[in-house]
Amino acid sequence: MTEDRAEMPPFPMARAAGCPFDPAPELTRQAERAPVSRARLWDGSAPWLVTGYDDVRALLADPRISVDATRPGFPHTNAVSRARDTTMKTLMQMDPPEHTAQRRLLTAWFTVRRMAALRPRVQRVVDDLVDDMIAGPKPVDLVEAFALPVPSRVICELLGVPYADRDFFQGVARTLVMDRPDPEDAMAASGELNAYLGELVVRKHADPGDDLLSTLAVEQFGTGAMTAHEIAVLGQLLLVAGHDTTASMIALGTVALLAHPDQLRLVRDSDDPALVASAVEELLRYLSITHTEARRVAREDVEIGGRLIRAGEGVIAVKSTANRDPSAFPDPDVLDVRRKARHHVAFGHGRHLCLGAPLARVELEVVYSTLYRRLPALASAVPLEELVFDENAVFYTVRELPVTW
Repeated sequence: MTEDRAEMPPFPMARAAGCPFDPAPELTRQAERAPVSRARLWDGSAPWLVTGYDDVRALLADPRISVDATRPGFPHTNAVSRARDTTMKTLMQMDPPEHTAQRRLLTAWFTVRRMAALRPRVQRVVDDLVDDMIAGPKPVDLVEAFALPVPSRVICELLGVPYADRDFFQGVARTLVMDRPDPEDAMAASGELNAYLGELVVRKHADPGDDLLSTLAVEQFGTGAMTAHEIAVLGQLLLVAGHDTTASMIALGTVALLAHPDQLRLVRDSDDPALVASAVEELLRYLSITHTEARRVAREDVEIGGRLIRAGEGVIAVKSTANRDPSAFPDPDVLDVRRKARHHVAFGHGRHLCLGAPLARVELEVVYSTLYRRLPALASAVPLEELVFDENAVFYTVRELPVTW
């Protein structure tokens, strides 16, 4: 490598204080200067940044590119990331055939048809929480009162995890997705959650219910195909990712709509499910909440965007700039809930396309079609410029959202 690492921009990059919904300005400049370039990580390594829409899709679909975080050269964004991803191997860090086999165990639980059947239950959860908000004091923090409970309740029911234990697993989730905690603290918290889920698997094997962990307990643990710990690791991924990402989108999506009242009015006043679905896709594109982006390592030499990425070099597919690429999305910096944006890469692309995407879409469609209709005067209780946005985490979001109506 001939480039001077000291001159490379650091990654992750900070967003502009006055533009909380846009990618980091330096990322945008990098995308404009060179669609494939280098960045500097905390440990001095210099992975490639791939920023354009077509190149990101090509990269994420290329079998020569690995998600295995234990491979030399994999771009870890911090010490917690390295400790977590190298010691707790999940679907997100598996290549085929291991990835194919484990994903097959879960696919039937996250089909579009199954998620459509779950919609009435999601609707009841959302309505109950809005009822509680209406009956309670205001202002209220929308994150704690609504955005976090919606996906937490839904994923708990789907997995068969007692919602009463939410403070425990939400605390572990915050530890695992934040950038600042000590790696030993993060891994200790992860171990506690794995032990909890492992014990739950054993109990469900003895007394199964109609949930995903019970099915795995009977069909995998009961037959010796998987240990209780292996199922617990898989359950931890689903539990943490299944609530944290959607909670971030509910809160941040609401802030974005409040900042664009014309777009909020379109969503609030529409009785057309297609427009609400379109709004979900546009907000996913516009916000691109995965702050640490999609990280990979080349298994073989690969040419992307005219640059040769050699085997063993780290690569970061920058979904936030890909989703703002004008060649794929005209006027990409404009939030337009009527835009046809389903081809965005917020959920990734290729064999590692987010397993829970159908569930997230249903949850967001129900939330966006219900919350603003039932609370038509919903407004931030503080000026939008005073909100604190969390960049020290895997998923970008607003830390608190005091609202009134």
